[in-house]
Amino acid sequence: MQSDFVYRGRTVTAQDIEFIEHLIADHPALSRRRLSAKLCAAWNWVQPNGRPRDMVARSLMLELHRAGHIQLPTQRFRPPNNVVQHRPPSDATESSSAPLACSLAQLGPLEMQQVRRTAAEKLFDHLLEAHHYLGYTRPVGDYAQMPIMRSWAGFFHFKCGKTASTTEGGNSP
Repeated sequence: MQSDFVYRGRTVTAQDIEFIEHLIADHPALSRRRLSAKLCAAWNWVQPNGRPRDMVARSLMLELHRAGHIQLPTQRFRPPNNVVQHRPPSDATESSSAPLACSLAQLGPLEMQQVRRTAAEKLFDHLLEAHHYLGYTRPVGDYAQMPIMRSWAGFFHFKCGKTASTTEGGNSP
């Protein structure tokens, strides 16, 4: 290893690595998270907002551990990865897959209803997965899910960003 290297804006020297080794040896019962907090406090390693750079310190220590320069305590907790654990929507209910072949006038009155963060969202996501040519993908950011319905047996769907607006009558401008 070089005598000095820069990690995320901080020059790390051989003395710094020795300090980390002593910190670990002095506190063998601490978790990696607690060690990174102690390291930030000892080095006064803070973000511009004044909060400790504990994730940066933790990743530095992990990199030094992987390179064989220090020996970290065993990992105690592995937080879940929500992206990996996310599953496509399950079959919420039976639905008709027969396409409607009629005019809008024959459908009768239509209703537009927000389903985001309601019990109907699961059904909405399932129907998108089952019937949309692209399938279902979990949306990112702020969004509205508003099916245009006559009944849950069949609906039209559109999505709009949070900047979209509608007139009083429910029609798009």
